[in-house]
Amino acid sequence: MYVGRIMHTNLITVKPETTIKQAMDLLKEHHIEHLVVLDDSGNLKGILSDRDVKANLASPATTFSTHELNYLLDQVTVGMIMVKHVITVTPGTTVEDAALVIRENEISSLPVMKEGRPVGIVTKTDVMGVLMDAIGLGEENERLIVLVRNRLGMIADITSRLRDEKINIASLITWPEKGLEGVYQLVIRVHGRDKARAINVLEAMGLKVITGYVEDHSAYVSD
Repeated sequence: MYVGRIMHTNLITVKPETTIKQAMDLLKEHHIEHLVVLDDSGNLKGILSDRDVKANLASPATTFSTHELNYLLDQVTVGMIMVKHVITVTPGTTVEDAALVIRENEISSLPVMKEGRPVGIVTKTDVMGVLMDAIGLGEENERLIVLVRNRLGMIADITSRLRDEKINIASLITWPEKGLEGVYQLVIRVHGRDKARAINVLEAMGLKVITGYVEDHSAYVSD
């Protein structure tokens, strides 16, 4: 999946000279949390989030009167508080890479650029939604975990055996098991009606199946 498939293309943009009051009104009107800041030529100059606005107004909002606060909101501009060092991606960036960029930089959105122009925006919520769909969350599936050592053909052996028993795999993901070198978690999701049969098949292969929280995984590693 690529960013270009999930990005929001109906960009709500402002200029650096837009007042914070105007920016706040746009955020509220469009039910969004980010505004892309462009100059008169359409070049990306920054990004402003609802969080940035609240952070910059947190102290004044507690000490100013309503009249004073409204005056402040009409004096402060987007350009004064926007994030100027903007991290961007392209439509061809994978969703996984976008998720990594968001996590490593502790940000909540990424403007999407094409040929030097902003063509969309993708948020942390968008990326998480795709990843949740990819692992089958929200469906009538059951989660089974097996811990295996990294060897050629292990995944093929497991999927082939389940296929032979006519058990459909809704999703399968793997990641290294923390603290156990060379060991990987295989998280397999099957339909609830197939759970018991899937466990029997996996155990017949000599695999130890985890169906809930287990504090110590070391005893569940299968060779």
